[in-house]
Amino acid sequence: MLTTLQRALGNDFWLDQFGPRVLARGSSYEDEKRITLVSVDAEGATTICRGSGGNVYRQTLRVTDDAYPRLIAKCSCPVKTDCKHCAAALYHLMAWFTDNPSLPQMPESHTVSPPYEDQIIENVPARPHLTLGSYEFSAYMPKTGKMQRQLQHRAALAFTYDGLRTSARSNSEIIRIDGRIRQRIQRQPDAEATLRQTLKKMGFSVATRQSKALPDTAGEMLQMADDQTWLEFARQGIGALRDAGWEVEIKPDFAFNLHDIDHWYADVEEAPGREWFDLELGIVVNGQRHSLLPIVLHLLRSNPELLRASELARRGDDEHLLIDLNRARHDSPALRVALPYARIKPLMATLGELYLGNDSGPSLRLAAPDAARLSSIDDMAMTWRGGDRVRDFARRLRESNRVDVAAPEGLNATLRPYQLEGLNWLQTLRELEVGGILGDDMGLGKTLQTLAHLLTEKNAGRLQRPALAVMPTSLIPNWLDEAQHFTPQLRVLALHGAGRSKHFGDIDQYDLVLTTYALLPRDLAHFTARPWHLLILDEAQNIKNATSKAAEAAREIQAGQRLCLTGTPMENNLGELWSIFHFLLPGWLGDSKRFSRDYRTPIERHGDAERMAHLAARVRPFLLRRTKEQVARELPAKTEIVHWVELSDAQRDTYETVRVAMDKKVREEITRNGAARSQIVILDALLKLRQVCCDLRLVKSMTPRTTHSEKGKLASLMQMLDELLSEGRRILLFSQFTSMLELIEQELHKRGVSYSLLTGETRDRRTPVQQFQSRQTPLFLISLKAGGTGLNLTAADTVIHYDPWWNPATENQATDRAYRIGQDKPVFVYKLITRGTVEEKIQKLQQEKAALAAGLLDGRHAGDWKLADEDIDALFAPLPGRRQATKSS
Repeated sequence: MLTTLQRALGNDFWLDQFGPRVLARGSSYEDEKRITLVSVDAEGATTICRGSGGNVYRQTLRVTDDAYPRLIAKCSCPVKTDCKHCAAALYHLMAWFTDNPSLPQMPESHTVSPPYEDQIIENVPARPHLTLGSYEFSAYMPKTGKMQRQLQHRAALAFTYDGLRTSARSNSEIIRIDGRIRQRIQRQPDAEATLRQTLKKMGFSVATRQSKALPDTAGEMLQMADDQTWLEFARQGIGALRDAGWEVEIKPDFAFNLHDIDHWYADVEEAPGREWFDLELGIVVNGQRHSLLPIVLHLLRSNPELLRASELARRGDDEHLLIDLNRARHDSPALRVALPYARIKPLMATLGELYLGNDSGPSLRLAAPDAARLSSIDDMAMTWRGGDRVRDFARRLRESNRVDVAAPEGLNATLRPYQLEGLNWLQTLRELEVGGILGDDMGLGKTLQTLAHLLTEKNAGRLQRPALAVMPTSLIPNWLDEAQHFTPQLRVLALHGAGRSKHFGDIDQYDLVLTTYALLPRDLAHFTARPWHLLILDEAQNIKNATSKAAEAAREIQAGQRLCLTGTPMENNLGELWSIFHFLLPGWLGDSKRFSRDYRTPIERHGDAERMAHLAARVRPFLLRRTKEQVARELPAKTEIVHWVELSDAQRDTYETVRVAMDKKVREEITRNGAARSQIVILDALLKLRQVCCDLRLVKSMTPRTTHSEKGKLASLMQMLDELLSEGRRILLFSQFTSMLELIEQELHKRGVSYSLLTGETRDRRTPVQQFQSRQTPLFLISLKAGGTGLNLTAADTVIHYDPWWNPATENQATDRAYRIGQDKPVFVYKLITRGTVEEKIQKLQQEKAALAAGLLDGRHAGDWKLADEDIDALFAPLPGRRQATKSS
C-alpha cells in the first residue's frame, strides 16, 4: 500500500514548488550523495544534508492528507523552506522508494539509520577564505535615457576548519560524518571576529543587496563603497591578505584582477611637409603594445563625467582608473590594468577636447601647432619613438618666457622685464612659424614690443620683405610717432589718404607698411601681390565679425607670421575670439558651426565651466596676456568712484513718459520677431532713456523753451569740474554723445574754462593731444568712439565718464588713455550715474559681460551671462516710487 508521501512524489506535483535553479542544485547534491535518510513514516521523512560549506542541515518533509495535498518542506539552513537541500532530499526519497516499493504504513516512524556517536573536536584554527567576483549587466539610466553597462562586485568570506569550509554568515556548528561517528568541530568566534575586523579596516562592509557576482554558498557577502576602493584593495590589499595567510580565490570574471604595466610609450609620425603629425599613446602589458586612445575615447563617450576636469582635479595622483584593454575584443578574456591618475591628468590635458570629433583609431592626427599639447606629457617617463622636432616645438613654446633675451641693438627704449618676455615670446613664435595674440592690457606697450620684434628681425637680416600693420585710422599717427621715437632705423610707410596710390610701387623699399581696416579691402590687390614677412592686426577686435570685408581681406594676405594685438580679443561673445583665431591659425578652433556647437552654446547659454576650461587650454599657448596689476608695479593705483545723480522732477516725468512708450514698443517687437531679432529696437529704446538721463535737450521731442532751465546731470558735472579744476586736476571727460559734449562746451564757455576737444569730426588729432599733454589745457573733452583707443594721455590724473556704456571693455579702453605705463600720479575715475534709471541697470550688465571676458582670458568661471526676460523687465522697470505700467500683450 502506497504511503501519502509516495503518492505525492509519484504525482510530481511538488516540482512546481521549487524553481528550476533550486531543482538543478538539489539534483546535483543527490548525485554527490550528500543526503542521508534518518527516518521515514506514512506521511513524511527526515533527512540530513551536507552543505558545500561543511555545514550539516536537517530537513523535515511532510505531505498533508486531504483533497488538495500540500508538501511542507523545512530545513535548518538559513533559507528555512523549499531550499536546494529539501529538493535534494526529495530526489533521494524518490530513489529510496523505488528500491523499497512495499513499505507498509506504520503508526510510528521507521528508523532507517542508527543513531550517530558524537565526537567533540576542539582548538581547530580558523583559516580565512575570501572569494572575489564580479557580475556585468545593463541598466537603464534615467538621466541619459540609455542603457548603460554596470558592474557589481562582491567578496565572500568563509572560514575553513580542518578542511571543512563554512560561511562566515552562519553560526552553526561544523559537523563531519565518518561512518557512525559524527564529529562536531567547535568554531573560534574570537578569531573569526579579528579576521572580520581586518576586512573592515580595508573598507569592506556587509552587502545590503543581493548580487549574482558570487553564489550564496561562497560565504558571507561583502561589498565596498565604490570602484576606487575596490581598485586600491586589488592593488595592495590582496597581496597583504595572502602574506598574512589568507586564502584569496579570484574568479575569472572579477573586474579588478589586474595585470602589471611594463612601460608607457609615445609614437609620433610627422608628415613630410610638417603640416600635421600622428600621435599614439599607449602601454605595454605582458610584452604587448596597447594604444590607450580608443579606450580613453570610449570612456569619455560612455561616461563623460569620469574624466571631466572637475572630477580629475578631485582625484589624487596616487589614485587609479581601471580599464579593460580587451574591451573591444569580445572573444578575448579581460585584460585589466590600473592607470594612475598621475598619468591620466597630463594625458587628458594633452587630448583636451579632441575626443569630440575624432574616431576611435589607435592614433590622433593633429595640426602642426597642436605640438604645443605635448608639453604636458613630454616630462613623463615613457619610451618615445619619433617626433623629435614636434617635441622640441612643445618644449620651446613652454619655455619661451624662461630664456633671457636682449633688447635689439638700436632700440631707443629700456624694455621692462615683462616686455622682454613678450619680445622673446614673439621671437619664439616666429621661429616655430606660428602666430599669436599679444593681449596685454592697454598701456603696457604692445606697439613697443612689436616694434622691438621687427627691429630684432631687421638686425638679424631676416626682414627681407616688409611687414604690414593694419589698424584703425586713429592709430596711424601713434604708430608713426612710436616708430620714429623707438625704432628710427625702421623705414615706415603709411598708406592712407587720397594720395596713397602713388606709393604702392614703393612698398618693397620699406620695412613696415601701415594701412587701415577701412582701406584694406579697397587696396587688397596691392597687398596680395606679394608675400609679407609679418602681418600685424592692431586692435584686432576690428575683425570680430568673420564675414566683414576687412576680416575676409586680412585672411587673403600671405605672410610668414601673423600677429594680433588687442587687449580685448572678445568683447561681446566667443564668436569674436573664433574670428580672430580663424585669421591667426585657420582651423585651430574648427569651423564656425563646430565651434558654436562645442563651445559657444555650452558656455554662453549653459555656463559650462568644463567647456570654458577646454577652450582656455586650447588658446593659451598662442595668447600672451599680462594685466597692469600683474606687471606694472610703477603704475599708480586706480580708484573708481560712482558719483550718483538724482533726476529732477521734470526729468523723472519725462523719463517715465519715454519709458512707458519704449517698454510697449519693445515688447510688441519681441512678440512679433523674438528677442534675438529685436536688438535694434531694444538698443534704440535704451538710447532714448539714456539721453533723458544725460540732458533733456538731447531728446528731440524736447524744445529749448521746455529745457533751458533743466540742467540735471550737467549741473552736477559743472559743480564737480569747479572743485576738481580748483585743485589743479587734469581731466579727461568722455561721453558717447557728441551733442552732449556741445552742451558741456557751452557751459565751459560761460565759465571761461579752456579745453581741448576730440570727436569723430576732428581731422587733426595730434594737435589737441599735444595741447593737453603739454598742459596748455586742463580739460580734454572726448567722444567715446573717437578717443577710446590709440591715445597716450598720461598727463591726466582724473577720468570722468559722463554717461555709462553697456560694454565695459569700451569704457575701460577709454579710462586707459590716462591709466597707462609712465603715469606717475594716482588716477581717479568718476562715473556719473543717475540713480534708479537705466544707467544703474547698465552697471549690472557691465559686470556680467566683464565676467564672460575674464573667464576666457584669466581662467575664471564664465558663461552665465544671457539676456533673459527678467533682464528686459529690469532695464525698462519704472523709477523707484513709480507704479509699474501694465505690459502690452
